[in-house]
Amino acid sequence: MTEVLGPWLIAATLIVPLLFLAACLSGGLRAQALALQWLAPVPALIAAILAIAGGPFAVESPALRMSLRLDLPGGLLLAVASLLWIVVGAATFSGEGRGVSERFAISWLLTMTGSLGVFIAADLLTFYLVYALVSIPAYELIVRDGAPSSTRAGGVYMAFTILGEALLLMAFALLAAGEPNGSLRIGDVMAALLTSPWRDGAIALVIAGFGMKMALAPLNGWMPLTYTAAPIPAAAVLSGAAVKAGVIGLIRFLPFAAPMQGWGEALVVIGFVSAFYGVAIGITQQNPKTVLSYSSISQMGVIAAVIGMALASGDVSAPPKVAFYAANHVLVKGALFLAVGVAAATDVRRNRWPLVLTGVLALSLAGLPFTGGALAKLAVKGPLGDGIAASLANFSAAGSALLMLHFLMRLARMEPREEAAETPSFIVRFWPAIALGAILIPWLLYPAVGELSESVTFAKLWDGLWPIVIGAALALALRRWGANLPRIPEGDTVVAAEAAFKASFALGGVFESLDARLRQWPAASLALLTIALVLAAMAAYGG
Repeated sequence: MTEVLGPWLIAATLIVPLLFLAACLSGGLRAQALALQWLAPVPALIAAILAIAGGPFAVESPALRMSLRLDLPGGLLLAVASLLWIVVGAATFSGEGRGVSERFAISWLLTMTGSLGVFIAADLLTFYLVYALVSIPAYELIVRDGAPSSTRAGGVYMAFTILGEALLLMAFALLAAGEPNGSLRIGDVMAALLTSPWRDGAIALVIAGFGMKMALAPLNGWMPLTYTAAPIPAAAVLSGAAVKAGVIGLIRFLPFAAPMQGWGEALVVIGFVSAFYGVAIGITQQNPKTVLSYSSISQMGVIAAVIGMALASGDVSAPPKVAFYAANHVLVKGALFLAVGVAAATDVRRNRWPLVLTGVLALSLAGLPFTGGALAKLAVKGPLGDGIAASLANFSAAGSALLMLHFLMRLARMEPREEAAETPSFIVRFWPAIALGAILIPWLLYPAVGELSESVTFAKLWDGLWPIVIGAALALALRRWGANLPRIPEGDTVVAAEAAFKASFALGGVFESLDARLRQWPAASLALLTIALVLAAMAAYGG
């Protein structure tokens, strides 16, 4: 069945969204195509389920020089990403959502096409094209309302996007140059990378390019600005699905076949710095959407650290486990951004049940027992090992618990505002089911990477519980003394860079004054200085 249906489904993963885009060229079909675009990821979801259950499959088009392949890591991420696009898209564009502008809807469809495509692309050219699709059209999802803050966030996002694209273009050029037979298939170029003379340069560019997409510190400033400015549905899919293009990029383009200790350890350091940095800055934020953005920075840091450990040890079994951890983040973070909209549209101070469910969902990111987060933590335990990396991951979980409890406190105090208008009523009505799905679906996926029985032992339950206890104690301290913390603006590193750039204008006056004084020197003085320098040089080197 896999051999027969698989190639058709993987081709349909890209063809169906492209057909919806083609329908938008017709004035008579455009409105209907945009309203039904949430159906476009259905073939991707079926293909992902088939790959998880039956193994990898591929399809090639020599005429188009295009290769598509779906394996277990790609299948896990494609399954949850397509599900998120279906649910949020149905709520946004069907029924009452038909009032959404065509420009926004087409940008949504383009971004969705790229988001699905990155998980199945099997050659450099196809990957680069779909990666650009998941990145560039998302600009319109950010600046939808035209507010100054949204326009600024969109500009910052595009600056990081174009820079990241340029880095990856150079990386892919080096990867292609290292393949002796001229093949552009990802499997071929990665097999040749270990002996390539451009290996280190390619790896450095890959980490920088995809690390920028994952918002690893210090290249993280775009993410809080973007997710805070974007409307709730867009923030949900961008934070959940779109950012995972960076994760699958590291999985696809880093060589796990042989230990690379130097690069692996460097990525571990970058990852854990990002993990703790996201928590440290996140607890100073007041907007729940901004807090969730810094949580994503922290979680992407943990994923980068796990990938780094696998790269350092040459662990070829790690990619599916990393993909499962990222898949859990897709579901949880997408549901949490929707929860912000639900809280804005309802009075959570009177009805506490949505807040309780949000709390369970939020703490799953810290590994709360019996949630998908506990399974995600268990999945990456092997690559992290038992040394300092494992200890740092546990402390990072405590930090995530602290940050998520801070998020809940901010959410509980949230006043109804513009996010209420951004949240479709479908999401408000069915959000409890969405949240329960985000908690339970990982239990259906975990058998593909591990044994469920291992997750319910007393040792594993305690391993997931004690970081949350520490995080709760820190949250109590934050509630009492948090007012003394500095109020760091969202977009921290971007704001600091902007301030430094503006401060540099003052140097212009200094240089202008210095130039004016130098111009007043007589020519004889300059000649004398030149002769003195020449004589000094002759004395130094001639003796």
